[in-house]
Amino acid sequence: MTTLPTVFITGASSGIGATYAERFARRGHDLVLVARDDSRLDKLAGRLRAECHVAIEVLPADLTRPADLAALETRLREDARICILINNAGMAQAGSFLDQSAEAIERLITLNTTAPTRLAAAIAPRFAQSGTGAIVKIGSVVGFAPEFGMSIYGATKAFVLFLSQGLNFELSPKGVYVQAVLPASTRTEIWARAGIDVNTLPEVMEVGELVDAALLGFDRRELVTIPALHVAQRWDALEGARQGLMSDIRQAHAAERYQPPA
Repeated sequence: MTTLPTVFITGASSGIGATYAERFARRGHDLVLVARDDSRLDKLAGRLRAECHVAIEVLPADLTRPADLAALETRLREDARICILINNAGMAQAGSFLDQSAEAIERLITLNTTAPTRLAAAIAPRFAQSGTGAIVKIGSVVGFAPEFGMSIYGATKAFVLFLSQGLNFELSPKGVYVQAVLPASTRTEIWARAGIDVNTLPEVMEVGELVDAALLGFDRRELVTIPALHVAQRWDALEGARQGLMSDIRQAHAAERYQPPA
């Protein structure tokens, strides 16, 4: 009998994280669920234990608190049963750049970039040594779109994509799979927490459809999954353009357009 790996999910009390928990539980995986809201975690865990007959551990934690983050890092380093990490916890930006306080900026950057980076760094050495394991990072298409006016949030999600691509380059030769999932507008509580009424948005994907698409990409071992992108060749063209740009970098001298006139 094959034992399925345990899945460690952050931001698991609602939305994308809770839906990942349900989908993996229905596949027969044991779960470790992390979020700040322990009462909602307990309720979700109780339901999934009863419905799916899997083992579920609840770890209440605030990923912006150093002590909580350090405890989770220790768990990821030491628990060999955990072979899938879903880095989902995150927050959106309320208001424009000029509306942000220093505290709000620090919290958003910590939750969206520092925490997922440290959790991946905690588990990656064990994955690399064993030659197996998967790291999934939830980004956003906002990371492509500075014109959306969500400058800090978009920058953190651009970071998530870059980090995922870099980790894939470094870890895939060692047998570790890294997936970046880039949602567009999705019906979750992240909007309300940012002071935005999701019902005012012109197009919104239901969270179940998003996660089902992300898991199909996971099963296919896609490196970047963009469920709302209907013309897949657009991503291929973007990647091709990026690589073409890099091939035209000549480091020894500035380009001709920057040279002084003869």
